[in-house]
Amino acid sequence: MTDIADLRREYASRALDEQGADADPIAQFGVWFSEALKAEPIDTNAMTLATVSASGEPSARTVLVKGFDEAGFVFFTNYDSDKGRDLAANARASLLFYWRELERQVRINGAVTRTSTEESDAYFESRPFESRIGAIVSPQSRPVPSRGDLEARYTEALAQHPDGRVPRPASWGGYRVQPDRIEFWQGRASRLHDRLLYVKQADGSWARSRLAP
Repeated sequence: MTDIADLRREYASRALDEQGADADPIAQFGVWFSEALKAEPIDTNAMTLATVSASGEPSARTVLVKGFDEAGFVFFTNYDSDKGRDLAANARASLLFYWRELERQVRINGAVTRTSTEESDAYFESRPFESRIGAIVSPQSRPVPSRGDLEARYTEALAQHPDGRVPRPASWGGYRVQPDRIEFWQGRASRLHDRLLYVKQADGSWARSRLAP
């Protein structure tokens, strides 16, 4: 059996320096995301979302970012899910993108707000019909009697919407993580990794510093 402690790899493909990085972390993220799309076209937009409950219990799961700009990073989910309840109690979150082929990760911390009704409606309408049906039948994060029960509810809902029109449930919509800290990590040889941290200032500008690996 493989000893987990012996599992390791060397990082040596790329570098990240202050001269080559954009002064705007959102622009820098856009550059890295475009490169990741070419290197890892499957699930490039997958990110780990970490939240904290009202009692202080941390929780992490993988979700998909559906948009990003200067206003923040957007994802969609059920507001009554575990993550939704966490964010209702503690409206801050941490995001982590990891692109293995590029030996890169990006950590993002910030406050979280819900997207507008119009933005949530527009994205919901853009989803495949089957995904919209799934959203209305799934009481996300809650116990269900069985897989069969869930599939029966799905089949029933399909029959109830023969015209393909599925209204967005009030319990389903988007969140926007408004970053105040963004860290870019590039794997380097001998574990001397590059880490550039951007911290948002009171005037809206970003201060950048290098962190020890």
